Amino acid sequence: MPTIFTHAVVPLAAAWALGGKRIPRRVIAVGMMLAMLPDADVIGFAIGIDYADALGHRGASHSLAIAVLIAACATAALRPENVKLIFALLFVSAASHGILDAFTSGGLGPALFWPIDDERQFAPFRPIRVSPIGLDFFSARGVTVIVSELVWVWIPALLCGLAIRLSLSQTEGRKM
Repeated sequence: MPTIFTHAVVPLAAAWALGGKRIPRRVIAVGMMLAMLPDADVIGFAIGIDYADALGHRGASHSLAIAVLIAACATAALRPENVKLIFALLFVSAASHGILDAFTSGGLGPALFWPIDDERQFAPFRPIRVSPIGLDFFSARGVTVIVSELVWVWIPALLCGLAIRLSLSQTEGRKM
């Protein structure tokens, strides 16, 4: 899995791309939480849920169906003015977790299509180094993980955000 910090990059980049006037800070905070929330499934280890189980780590909580559900609930709770935009941002935030995990180099793939299909999915290209858990994070392997996340997530997210931001500013400039 990517680090918890990297999961938060997607909603941050999306909100920055769209501009602060469109996305309130509370929505950005909720988006960051939704991007990290699927890994709460590790609680299952403590109560005896097997990793490969549908409710195990990277199982149902990492699915696109759950991303739709939690984005809809969060959007309803936030009661935003622009429901479609905020729902889209929150869905992308939540869905990005499983999608990023599919690009990692280890563990089981995420169950992206649960409940229709329990099969764990990996992307054909898996450049993101899987993050060590615990104090092992502060090691040479942890540095390798951070570098792979910078190269494969942070920089592309920044570049995509910049492209969207520039495109929106040009479109808004033409409307004036």
